[in-house]
Order: sequence, then structure tokens, then C-alpha cells
Amino acid sequence: MRELGISVYPAKSSEEEDYRYIDKAFKYGFTRIFTNLISVENDKALLERFKRVCLYAKSNKMEVIADINPEVLKNLGVSFEDIEFFYNLGLYGIRFDTGSGGFEESLMTYNPYNLKIEINMSSGVKYMESIMEYKPNLENLMGCHNFYPLRYTGISRKHFEKCSAAFKYYSIPTAAFVTSHSRATFGPWPDSDGLCTLEEHRNLPIETQAKDLFNTGLIDTVIIGDCYASEDELRALGSLDKNILSLNVELEEGISNIEKKIVLEEPHFNRGDISEYLIRSTLSRIKYKDNVFKVFNPVKQIKKGDILIPSSEYKRYAGELQIALKDMENSGKINVVAKIAPEEVFLLDYIQPWQKFKLKLK
Repeated sequence: MRELGISVYPAKSSEEEDYRYIDKAFKYGFTRIFTNLISVENDKALLERFKRVCLYAKSNKMEVIADINPEVLKNLGVSFEDIEFFYNLGLYGIRFDTGSGGFEESLMTYNPYNLKIEINMSSGVKYMESIMEYKPNLENLMGCHNFYPLRYTGISRKHFEKCSAAFKYYSIPTAAFVTSHSRATFGPWPDSDGLCTLEEHRNLPIETQAKDLFNTGLIDTVIIGDCYASEDELRALGSLDKNILSLNVELEEGISNIEKKIVLEEPHFNRGDISEYLIRSTLSRIKYKDNVFKVFNPVKQIKKGDILIPSSEYKRYAGELQIALKDMENSGKINVVAKIAPEEVFLLDYIQPWQKFKLKLK
């Protein structure tokens, strides 16, 4: 099941603010929380604050996973063999930002508390393969990418796909981060140019980032790395259909009611016999074969991201919905009825043959 998550950093915020944020996230369907213990020394008062926040999250049926590394274990006096300390904090799991040799992580997946052991997905596949060599309990093993606070340090799509595919091969649950553009955001570290996994996401709307991650089919949980995202951002992600790609569109003036219905209400898919020029969704040409589609906006130069419906001057193709994948010349018989929102045009490159998708008014 696909999920949404937020991040809270009790070492840098007040409990009251965290509680309000958790309440808002819960309202919009968020179920996961990421937090950070790496920068926390063995400070009893601060750890008690972490515990109260974790227990408050649990009362809202939200699962908290805390980032740690071997140095944290040392500072807290916790061993790989006994991680009851983290269970008593109210955590659902612990994430190893930097791990050990693989055996220790494998051993911890058999902990009697069924704490989830989440490993860093961004460091390459060898770490995960090493853990797999030691036969972990897959029921308690999870993966989560890093986020990257410094501009230009986020990972590439190629590396992301390679690492993520290795985890999906073993059916290990996966997660990755998106960044908020709220002015009231911060992360666990002093520097923050945004907290995303993929560098190419850094300047994109949060909704578009999440759509892209879910659309890869490689990510189960999308987590907002910054704290605190705006309520508008929480609402946008909460209303997102996590199981089908939904693209924002802008309608052209003069579009008919039938054409508007085809764009926004009819089911769409990309035909299996794909074209390098067009995404073709053909059911509408059958359903509306008796409708007359007049020529009203035969823009001479079609641009990538334009949404097209051929007019009735084409006997067979009238009423078919098409999306341009390349710039091309118009025959003069095809209407440009809408456009994909500019920031989402790149998502067209990742729509697969027979993939279903939706079009939504921006």
C-alpha cells in the first residue's frame, strides 16, 4: 500500500508545534513520520521529548522511524543485540543512515519487538546485498533513500532507479523524500536548500515530485523531508491519487462541453502500439463517434504537452484524445483543446504502454 509521510525534528522545535503538525498531517491521510536521532547526544530531557512526540504520533496511528548510525548506538549505550531502547521510545523502526557490515543489521531484523530495520537506499546496492547474504527477516526489513540539503547534491534518476530496483526485487518496502516550498521549513542540519532525494525535484511543486516518485513504481512511501510543510501542500498530497498518474491541465478557450468531458472525465490510457510523437487514448473516439467535432483551434505548430482531439474532418480518429510528445506541424484538422501544466510535461516521458492516467484541471 502506498503511503505519505512527514518529518518532525523535536530537537529543533516545540512539542506543541509538532503536535499541531501531526494533527494536520493525520487529517490529510499521512501515516508515516521520519525523525532524526543522529544529532542527539544522550540527553535525557531531549529523549523524553522525542518519546512524547512518538507516543502522540502513535495515538494518531502514525508510525515513526528515527534516523541513526553506529555512533548513535555508542552514544546511547545500545548494542546491535538488544534494541529495546528504541522500542521504549515509541518508535516503529530505526533507519541506518550509515550501517555496519550487514550481519548486525540482519541480526536486528529478528528483534523480539518487531521493530522495523530500515536501510539507506541511496548508497548503492552492495550494502543491501551484503545484508541479504546474512538472511535477514524480510518482514522487518525496509529501505529509505537519503535527502540532500545542499543544492546539486541530490542523486540522479539513473542512480535512483538502479538502487530502488534492487530493493523492489526482494519486495522490500521503499521510501523517498520530497521537499516543501513553505517558508517555515527547516531540517535536522544547519543548511537546507530543500530536502529532496532526486536533485531534479528540488524546484518542482511538491505534488509533482510525489507524482513522479509514485509513478516510477519503485517507491511505496513519499515523505516530506522538511518540517513544516504548509497546509496547502499537505492537502495537495493528501488528495493525490497514489495509484494512478494524474496530470494537471489547462483548458483552451472555445473547448466544447464534450471535449471538456473527454479531457477531464473519461478514462485514459496509452495505447500499446506506442508512437514517439503521441500518447493516444482511443476509447473516446468510439464512445463519441456520432458527435461532430468542429475545427476551433487548429494551432499550426503543436508543442510537446499539447492535448489534442482530431476534428470530424478525420472520419476514423475524430474524438480521440492525444498528447503531443514532440513538437510537430498541425494538419489543420486537429484541435489543441488543452495543455499539460508546464512543470509536469516531463512526466509524459515516463508514461508506459497501456499505462492508465488521469487529466485534472489545474
